[in-house]
Amino acid sequence: MKPEAYTPKLLTVFREGYSATTFRADAIAGLTVAIVALPLAMALGIASGASPDKGLITAVVAGFLISALGGSRVQVGGPTGAFVVVIFNVIASHGYDGLLVATFLAGLILILAGVLRLGQMIKYIPHPVVTGFTAGIAVIIASSQVKDFLGLAIDKVPADFLPKWQAYLGALPSASWTAIGVGIGALAIIIGLRRLAPRLPGFLISVVVSAIVVVLLKLPVETVGSRFPDMPAGLPMPTVPEISFAKITAVLPSAFTIAFLAGIEALLSAVVADGMAGTRHRSNQELIGQGVANIGSALFGGLPATGAIARTATNIRSGAKTPVAGIMHAVFLLLFILFGTDLMAYVPMAALAAILFMVAWGMSEYQRFLALLRMPNSDRAVLLLTFGLTVLVDLTVAIGVGVTLASLLFMARMAETVEVDGIGRRDAELDAEDLDQRDDLPPGVEVFRIAGPFFFGVAGELLDTLRRLGQSPRVIILRLRLMPLLDASGAQALEEFVEQARIAGAEVILSGVQPQPLSMLDRVGLGETSPKVAHAADYMRAQSLAVELLEKK
Repeated sequence: MKPEAYTPKLLTVFREGYSATTFRADAIAGLTVAIVALPLAMALGIASGASPDKGLITAVVAGFLISALGGSRVQVGGPTGAFVVVIFNVIASHGYDGLLVATFLAGLILILAGVLRLGQMIKYIPHPVVTGFTAGIAVIIASSQVKDFLGLAIDKVPADFLPKWQAYLGALPSASWTAIGVGIGALAIIIGLRRLAPRLPGFLISVVVSAIVVVLLKLPVETVGSRFPDMPAGLPMPTVPEISFAKITAVLPSAFTIAFLAGIEALLSAVVADGMAGTRHRSNQELIGQGVANIGSALFGGLPATGAIARTATNIRSGAKTPVAGIMHAVFLLLFILFGTDLMAYVPMAALAAILFMVAWGMSEYQRFLALLRMPNSDRAVLLLTFGLTVLVDLTVAIGVGVTLASLLFMARMAETVEVDGIGRRDAELDAEDLDQRDDLPPGVEVFRIAGPFFFGVAGELLDTLRRLGQSPRVIILRLRLMPLLDASGAQALEEFVEQARIAGAEVILSGVQPQPLSMLDRVGLGETSPKVAHAADYMRAQSLAVELLEKK
């Protein structure tokens, strides 16, 4: 392992040279992300069963440490929707002190995972499992906000999904039309700005407008100040949470869940950032940075944190160049905590509920969910089972069952594809056709051969091989004659490979695709009629087609 694998990207940036022009771009991006993160951190703090100041503390402390010590150039960290369910349950079962211990332990687990070089393990989480529990969390987050959005008079909302909705239905006569109007107005502002002026901070504008309307018209709706009258201002002094063997034993399962979610979301966000910014993250260092950030958040009394995909994307689109942008986002939020905390008291709870509805809608990834429903029965079963268990039972159970079922189904499909007879014939074909396969290729053409099933985990190696070439080829031939199986995660990964190649200016030719993989490719838009790729019946035809594509360029 190269030493650079454990070097924070911030240090690398400073070694390369950091200019005033770059700082100006990073500062503007950081301010833009802070404007987006401000109402979101408050809303996530409340949705987690804590208070809005806890969300802001997390965004400041963890956001600073994730950018300063992480392995990504443009990652932005803080509280995210993925943690809402876990945090709420931990607070309900073990109190806020128990959450701090769980967050502290999760940080240690993440650091250990980075030291043990487990950063690449994310690629072994099947796509239907990730989509299933993410969509399930989205449903739970949206359900948790119905009380505030409708202004229902319920003293204590049940934690479980079905009893929660029974309580909502029973309390419907107490709904406040004023709260509903404020919530609908906030939703309308967010949705309208996304369509008409997507570059404006819709969340912040909706909160500000809602607060002004409530104050000027003296509307009888619940606000942050009325629910949290004793909310502290400023950043607290760090303190070590009270740790005992009994408490560690009680919260350790939750700590593993927090660490798992933090690692998954952080590395997914880093991969998305690489695709948008053309960078490459250091996965093991990213886990270490996430671990330190969660320890830091626990010391300051904050919530669990991880990389936030939406805020990271905003950071990139706003012109961020280095991790300094994420650091500046934390600095701007800190200034608000120091000088503007009193303003939070005027924010209506219904407006924050509207924000979390939009967060849940974004998390649901409904298009990807519907696409997976068109996959074979095995992938559908994993998706729906993970989704159902997340909503109705427990997130930890859902992930464990989903991964186990996906693994068992994959092994069953592997067994079905084994061919006992015909081995000698296939070996003869391999010797005759595949030896020195690059000898006859013209300059600018590269060829890869996939022998065996293409499933979750393989595509990362293919992308790494493409990056190691240095200069991107103009045409890439993927030889798939020896690939008997392609599952939903593999199809998604192959689609990502094709997209990355197209961004780099390379055409992709798929050679010798077998019937089952071809059926899966049709479902993700890479079939024989797709404009994104070219198909060839065999390798000889693929070579000729590559020459034709070169002549057209």
